[in-house]
Amino acid sequence: SYTTDTKSRKENQKTIESLHKLSVDIKKIRRVKEWVLLQDVAYVKEIAGILQEMGADKTAVANILERCPEAILHTPAEINSQRALWQLVCQNEKQLIKLVEQFPESFFTINCHENQKANILFFQELGLKNHIITRFLTSAPSIFYNPVEKNKNVIETLQRNYLSLGGSDANMKIWILKLLSQNPFILLNTSSTIQENLEFLQKNDFTDHEVLQLLSKLKGFIFQLTPTTMQKSMLFSQNVFKCSNQEIKELVLKCPALLYYSVPVLEERLEGLLKEGISVAQIRETPMVLELTTQIVQYRIKKLSALGYDIKSGTLESLNGTKKDFEVNYGKIQSKKERPIFNPVAPISIED
Repeated sequence: SYTTDTKSRKENQKTIESLHKLSVDIKKIRRVKEWVLLQDVAYVKEIAGILQEMGADKTAVANILERCPEAILHTPAEINSQRALWQLVCQNEKQLIKLVEQFPESFFTINCHENQKANILFFQELGLKNHIITRFLTSAPSIFYNPVEKNKNVIETLQRNYLSLGGSDANMKIWILKLLSQNPFILLNTSSTIQENLEFLQKNDFTDHEVLQLLSKLKGFIFQLTPTTMQKSMLFSQNVFKCSNQEIKELVLKCPALLYYSVPVLEERLEGLLKEGISVAQIRETPMVLELTTQIVQYRIKKLSALGYDIKSGTLESLNGTKKDFEVNYGKIQSKKERPIFNPVAPISIED
């Protein structure tokens, strides 16, 4: 931990000079992380040397140190250990330095070195490909700080539940790896949270097969919820759509967002749709439209209206899906509108 008391301390001139020689923008560091410049000890030349050794050119070194100046506060031994650790999953130094350039904060967060190493080896044993593990290192580094026993415990809980919900032994490994690849943050949950959330779904009459279906559809994000928030979201949707317990269950299976989003989010999105003249009956027919933000819905309605497509009288299917899905649908509607009406068997009128 480094001091952040900037008032009583002066900048370390030796650090400033060393950074200046490397063409690092000192003003940028002052603006964002001035405290780094106040530390008595820094390893500017040494860290720059290691980065160059790994294949970074002068511009790349300057960029890395501007984005993550705290890198210079780590000892060369710490950085070399981190380098060896990441090499366990990188094909070569070229790939490694590319990752460091893109994600310097992840590389220079040197926490729980032993835990990181044990978790990398555990993920490899589990069958995760190295390119997936490198993605975890850059986008979800916090999962590596857990003791490996905790991560193993969460995986074992998922495996146990997968089998008890009717999943097969043959498919379990693929299911676990896919779930982890989609959402590595599952590992930040506790085993009891996972258990409670699955029990909530079973108490609400979702069959074992349906619970598995929801887990896969929600990519494991269901574990970031609580039984209370899920209950509130379901009750809200049930009141809005005026439907029975069985009907709300069917709607949730059709659109897991009804379970995943909190009441304020669902409320805001519903209001946005109603303001556009869309009816509750239309939304109930195509609930997936609630997965979209109000801004996206407004933009899409505007684009379709310009083509003369009336969303109030039609289906909401054309609003649905990813950006790519929408563009494909939009293109179809557009080409249909622009295509001239031509009857190949109509007689040709010839003027006398």
